[in-house]
Amino acid sequence: MTTVPNTQAGVAATGTGVRSRPRAALPALCATQVTSWGILYYAFPVLGSRITADTGWSPAATTAAFSGALLVSAVAGIPIGRILDRRGPRAVMTAGSALGTLALLVIAAAPNLAAFSAGWLLAGVAMAATFYPPAFAALTRWWGPHRVRALTIVTLAGGLASTVFAPLTASLAEHLSWRATYAVLAAILAAVTIPAHALALRAPWPAAPPPPPAIGRTPVPRSRPFLLLAAAFTLSSFAMYAVVMGLIPLLTERGATPIQAAWALGLGGAGQTLGRTLYASLSARTSVTTRTATLIALGGATTAALALTPGPVPLLVILAVLAGVVRGNLTLLQATAVTDRWGTAQYGRLSGLLGAPAHIAAALAPWAGAVLAGPLGGHQNLFLLLAALSLVATILSLGTVRSQKSMGV
Repeated sequence: MTTVPNTQAGVAATGTGVRSRPRAALPALCATQVTSWGILYYAFPVLGSRITADTGWSPAATTAAFSGALLVSAVAGIPIGRILDRRGPRAVMTAGSALGTLALLVIAAAPNLAAFSAGWLLAGVAMAATFYPPAFAALTRWWGPHRVRALTIVTLAGGLASTVFAPLTASLAEHLSWRATYAVLAAILAAVTIPAHALALRAPWPAAPPPPPAIGRTPVPRSRPFLLLAAAFTLSSFAMYAVVMGLIPLLTERGATPIQAAWALGLGGAGQTLGRTLYASLSARTSVTTRTATLIALGGATTAALALTPGPVPLLVILAVLAGVVRGNLTLLQATAVTDRWGTAQYGRLSGLLGAPAHIAAALAPWAGAVLAGPLGGHQNLFLLLAALSLVATILSLGTVRSQKSMGV
């Protein structure tokens, strides 16, 4: 095991001067993030049209079931964050993997829309226990002052989730029913993530540092910078996830085949990975407020470009990759938002509170996008609306600037 000298940075980061890191944790979390995101999240936009065609359920209804999972994930993330702060990630993430496998089997066997929706609600709890937030909490506590490097590595891997699983899911669906496809994906999820979480996250959980000081007399979660940042992330997340779910319909409206559209979504994931390699350099050269506003604004710009570019398909794919580059940076921006402003104490709790409204917005985004696309006249106008929301989020983020003294870090 690796030890860290008893430096002030090490103490501030972990609450203890000597910290044990599980050597297998980082590679294991890389593998489980790719698999969990790829199967629990990115498979649905690929299979959505096949589900509605086979069952007769409306696209709005099936998307609402998926959005319900994301909504449950947002709400469940708050108590799960508190558990992570106290007990660490092993039990939480292992149980989440098992529950995710069960949820996919329920979805695959669902005889009606109610059962299908119930399966997705179970999947939502699994998402809260296995997606980035618990992984980020683990890496932030174990890696301390070196957390940005560890977070970057795991999100570099996670960015490949759509690259791997969108085409894989599309290929499976060419030969199997959507139900059989989900059953195969459930087996993959169980085989990869359950043993990885159970065996690789066994290191002692370091003691937490003292809680962050209040800003003046106001607790951090009720402070103006915290609330403005939460609002900015909420609007940005809504736009970002609506774009992800709307990308395949947008491209097919413009002449792409379903396979081409799935590959565009997958290559956008490769763009996320590329973008995350740039974040450490960006973080070193910009203030936290500057990079927050810049990245949110760039997200809106790529959304507007997708809306205003009629084709050809290769050009749209390039824009999807550029959108992925920005999306990858936004993931790391949100992962480091608490530590950059308020330190590492109570990371799970503060991240859960900061991320909850953003996750709720992300949960509603697929359903809202499907509902709004028709009245707005198609996905082009939907994407223009999403770009406008990103602009508002950019303006809100500029209000989070604070003096170093008031940050309490």
